[in-house]
Amino acid sequence: MPATPAWPPASTPRLFVDQPLHDAATLQLDGAQANYLGNVMRLKAGDPVRLFDDRTGEWLAEVTDTAKRHITLRITGQLRARETVPDLWLLFAPIKKGPIDWLVEKATELGAARLQPVITQRTIVDRLNLDRLRANMIEASEQCDRTALPELAAPAKLAALLKAWDPNRALIFADETGGLPFADVARPGPAAILIGPEGGFTPDERDAIRATPGAIGASLGPRILRAETAAAAALAAWMTLAGDWR
Repeated sequence: MPATPAWPPASTPRLFVDQPLHDAATLQLDGAQANYLGNVMRLKAGDPVRLFDDRTGEWLAEVTDTAKRHITLRITGQLRARETVPDLWLLFAPIKKGPIDWLVEKATELGAARLQPVITQRTIVDRLNLDRLRANMIEASEQCDRTALPELAAPAKLAALLKAWDPNRALIFADETGGLPFADVARPGPAAILIGPEGGFTPDERDAIRATPGAIGASLGPRILRAETAAAAALAAWMTLAGDWR
């Protein structure tokens, strides 16, 4: 007896839509999403599409109509509920365009719940295109099967963040002057990883971080890492030791 083909197929396109989804809903996509489905993927009536909305989970839809500038879909059922991700934040000093795009993409893939740009004394880049970063975050979520988008916060100054810090959230900062092994500081529960700018934190900033309740310095090994590499390494280490990779 022949095996029943998997449905939906692994090749089914997957998109984020910024509207609540529910069973039997009909929605119309236009712009870049319609172009992708209609002209790049060449979908036709009856073809499946996977959708997620960051609210209700992931849904299966089918194409009901295609036009030159838009495509119409009908929800046929829910595939899974919105996921729960570990309560891990990534705090990072803004860096140049290419590396920061990579950082946001990988932080999303690795499961960060919140991305918080932090302005430090040695931060070189003081303006961020949050719309571009959010687009990178959405694209990464589409590709890595996330159903819960990370929260993307507006840039904030380090001093203000430390002043308002919740002592119940562990603040693990990459301390280039030395720190405990990462395995000794990563514990389940609310946490944040703080990555400094190129050149690291100033001595005054490091003292202020260490004086913050819940803060602890961690070592990322014997080699000097670029800021974006340090962020990815720390996230992967935390997810392995205390997150959902266990």
